[in-house]
Amino acid sequence: MMNIAKNWIDGIKHHITPNCDQRKTQDINLLVIHNISLPPNQFGGKAIDQFFLNKLDENAHPFFKTIRDLKVSAHFVIDRKGEIIQYVALDKRAWHAGVSSFQGIPECNDYSIGIELEGADHIPYTDIQYTKLQHLTQLIQKIYPKITAERIVGHSDIAPTRKTDPGASFDWLRYKKNLTIPT
Repeated sequence: MMNIAKNWIDGIKHHITPNCDQRKTQDINLLVIHNISLPPNQFGGKAIDQFFLNKLDENAHPFFKTIRDLKVSAHFVIDRKGEIIQYVALDKRAWHAGVSSFQGIPECNDYSIGIELEGADHIPYTDIQYTKLQHLTQLIQKIYPKITAERIVGHSDIAPTRKTDPGASFDWLRYKKNLTIPT
C-alpha cells in the first residue's frame, strides 16, 4: 500500500531530479497523464531515468542528440512492468507540461502533477500500468481532492498544438471507470 510522507510516496523508488523548482501556488488541482519512450517506441532500459536525471548518453542512440539540451521531469513514471518511480516531491513543480493551458489558465506545471507512462501513442499500455496508475491516482486524489475525474487530462488536452500523448492507445474509460477517492 502506498502512503505519503513529506510529499514523497512511501513504498516506491525515489530518483530525485534537479529538473524542478518552486510552484507559484500550492493549489494543486490538475493531474496530467503523459507517455514517454526512449528511444521512441522502444521500452525497457535506463534511458528515461537517465533523461530525467540529466545523465542521458547522447551517443547511445541518434535520437538522444535531438533531446540532449532538454531539461524535463515528471512527478512519476510508471514503466511497462508497473514499477513506479517518483522524481519530484509533490509540493514542487515538475517540468512536464511545457507551454500549456487548462480552462484558460496557463502554465499547468504550477498547479498540476504529472505522471508519465512508459509507452507510445499507438501501442497499448499494459494491464499493470492501468492498475498502478489507478492506485496512484486515488492516493493523489486523497491528498489533493480538487483533482476530480474532470481534472484528469492528457498532455494533448493542455498542449493540443504540440502534444498527442497519452495517445489513441490510452483507454480513458478503463482508467477512469474505477476511480473513486479512497476514504
